Amino acid sequence: MPSVTATPTPSKPANEYLKTRVLTASPEELRLMLLDGSLKYAMQAREGLTNKNPEHAFNGFTACRDIVTELMTTIRREPNPQLADQVRAVYSFIFQLLVEAGFERSIEKLDKAVELLQFERETWVLLMQKVAEERGRKPAETVAPNAPARPALSLQG
Repeated sequence: MPSVTATPTPSKPANEYLKTRVLTASPEELRLMLLDGSLKYAMQAREGLTNKNPEHAFNGFTACRDIVTELMTTIRREPNPQLADQVRAVYSFIFQLLVEAGFERSIEKLDKAVELLQFERETWVLLMQKVAEERGRKPAETVAPNAPARPALSLQG
C-alpha cells in the first residue's frame, strides 16, 4: 500500500491572520496577493516537475491557473477598455503557457509563465507606489513590508 503524505494545513492563528489580511486589504493589495499566490503555486508546479512528483506539479498548476483566471476575469474595462483588453490578453497568454507546460511537462514554458508573472508583479508594485504618492501617502504603506520577494527562478531542468 503506498504511503500517503498529508499536505500541511495552516494553523488556526495563521488562518485567522490570512482572513484578517484579506478582509482589510485594498483592491490593489488583493491583486498583489493574487500575483504572489500565482507565483507561489507556479514554483510548486516547477518543483513537482523537477522532482518527478506529478501530484505536486498538478496541484501547483491547477492553483496557479485558477489564480490567473481570477486575475484575468476581474479586470475592469473602465476607464480604459483598450488597456484592459491588452492586460487580459497577457493573462490569457500566461494561462495558455501554464496549460501547455502542464500538458507537456515543460519546465521551459513554465519558466516563461513565471517570468511574465514576476514582471506583472513588479509592474503592479510600481503602480501601487505611484498611486500612493499621488494620494499623498508614502509608497511603503501600499505594499506589506513582508511581501514576498521575487521567487528565485532556477533555470536548471
